Amino acid sequence: MTNIRMIPGATYISSRRLRYAVSDNALDPGQPTDTLWAVNIHGYFAGGGMYWRESARIASILGWKVINPSLPGFGGSDSLPWGKVTMPIMAKEIANLMDVFGVERAVILGHSMGGAIAVSFAAEYPERTLGIIYRDGAATPAWKHRKGLVVSLLSGIAPDVASIADLVAAAALDLPDLAAGRVLSTARSLWPDAKRNVRALGRTIPVGAMMFASDLTNQVKQLAKTGNIPVLPVWGCFDKIATAETAEEFSRLIGQPILWVPGGHSWMLARPSTQADLLRWHPQGYKFVEQLQKRFETTKP
Repeated sequence: MTNIRMIPGATYISSRRLRYAVSDNALDPGQPTDTLWAVNIHGYFAGGGMYWRESARIASILGWKVINPSLPGFGGSDSLPWGKVTMPIMAKEIANLMDVFGVERAVILGHSMGGAIAVSFAAEYPERTLGIIYRDGAATPAWKHRKGLVVSLLSGIAPDVASIADLVAAAALDLPDLAAGRVLSTARSLWPDAKRNVRALGRTIPVGAMMFASDLTNQVKQLAKTGNIPVLPVWGCFDKIATAETAEEFSRLIGQPILWVPGGHSWMLARPSTQADLLRWHPQGYKFVEQLQKRFETTKP
C-alpha cells in the first residue's frame, strides 16, 4: 500500500475562495492517466479537512485520486450570498473544482448533507458522475421527521424549534462514537475545520435552511429509473441523525440494499479505513467498484 497524503490548497471561483485538499498522487505527473478520480463531499458543519484521513486511505488502498472540497461557508471557504445557496449551485461548485484539476468524471462520495449534494450533482451532471457513494445521506425527507424525546417534550410548547433541538441532541449522542479508534488523531482531524465553522456560524445558517427546504426524492427516483449511474448506499447502524427510517426510504427509492456498518452518523471520521475496506473486500462494495470501472471504460471521452 502506497503512503499517500492530502495536500491542502485553495482556488478562487467568482472571486470567492474555495478551500480543498487533493491526494498527492494526483499531483505526480508519473501517475497513470486512467486512474479514477473521487470527490469526497463533507456533511453540514464539517469541512473537507475532517475527511483527510479517510481520503488518504482511499487513495493509498485503491489508487484513486481524491479531492476534498470545503463547501462554501465551511472549513474556511468563503460563503455564498443567501440567494445563491441552492443545491444546483452547490453542485456547480463541485463541477468548478473538478475543472480546476481537469477532471472530466469522478466518483462522488457524499456524507450527510454531502449525500444530498452528490445526488444533485448527478442530476445536474450525469455525464460527469461515474458513481455515487451515498453515506447516511439527507437527500430524502425522512431525516427531517423527528420523533425523539426532545420532540415529544417541545412539540406542545415550541413546535418550531422541536425538530432542530432534536437534531442537536442526536448530534450530541453521535459524539461518543467519534471516540472509537485513535481518539487523538480523530480530535486533531476535526478541530481545525470545527474551529473555522464556529467562527463562521452565521454564514452557515442559510445552508441549514436550504437543507430543511430541500427534497431530492424526484432526483433519486430518476437515478433509479435510468440505472446508468451506480449507487452504493452506506449507513451507520446506530445513526440517530439520518435514522434507519431514512436509510430504508432511500433504499426503497433507489432500489439498492443498504450496506450497514458499525457506528453512528459519522462512522467514517472515527474509522477512516472503513470505506476503502468496504470497497475492496465487501461483496456489495466490490461489485460497485466493478460497475464503476465498467462505466469508466465505456464512457471514455
